[in-house]
Amino acid sequence: MDIESKINALGWTLPPTPKALAAYIPAVRSGNTIFTSGQLPLVNGNLGVTGKVGYEVSIEEAQNQARTCILNALACIKGEIGSLDKIKRVLKLGVFVSSNPHFTEHHLVANGASETLEKIFSDAGRHVRFAVGVASLPLDACVELELMVEFE
Repeated sequence: MDIESKINALGWTLPPTPKALAAYIPAVRSGNTIFTSGQLPLVNGNLGVTGKVGYEVSIEEAQNQARTCILNALACIKGEIGSLDKIKRVLKLGVFVSSNPHFTEHHLVANGASETLEKIFSDAGRHVRFAVGVASLPLDACVELELMVEFE
């Protein structure tokens, strides 16, 4: 089963490549590696959830938003290489969580993205990562992430 069919079978949809919101490009390739810009959980150009995790946003909502970010990052990668089937391995995931100062469960929010990658790519979706809390994110998003993959 190809990767996009697997995404659809999991009940998700790969969106069109998200448009940049400022002076940057969605992804860049160097050799056999692609780096994405920070991806917000935008759907059709809009955030479904805003606010800080631990205040207005639950961990479960933030995990779902992290999944949306991953799908947006994969759309950016597809725009660079034409097919997600060319991805050999997910290398690194960086997750930024907008949260209240006392929130310490950033790693659980990041699991929403990490588990999505493993469901899509199996063992090739296992990766190194970081998850950090920040005071705010663009457009009052609760999560933003960057992704690095190796492709054939």
